Amino acid sequence: MYVLGNFIAAVAVILGYIISILTWLIIIRALISWVNPDPYNIIVQILHRVTEPVLAPFKKILPIHNIGLDISPIIAILFLWFVKLFVVRTLIELAIRLR
Repeated sequence: MYVLGNFIAAVAVILGYIISILTWLIIIRALISWVNPDPYNIIVQILHRVTEPVLAPFKKILPIHNIGLDISPIIAILFLWFVKLFVVRTLIELAIRLR
């Protein structure tokens, strides 16, 4: 059980890092969108490819045309924080109990 506990703890830590990095990439994408970036810039394309799978479900739920403002990054960040607080902490607690 000790090995399984360590494995779950490692997965939880890596998942926490991935969520943190994804949160910062969404913030950077939102800030860059204020200055009308060049869509052919490789950095802008990478940001869109990495963050679009996370933002797309929230864009479907919250239509932009009703408000005139895209709040999907805010909702996505709140969701990622929830996942980090709930899932990652639950995995860490489970790993501690398995040790």
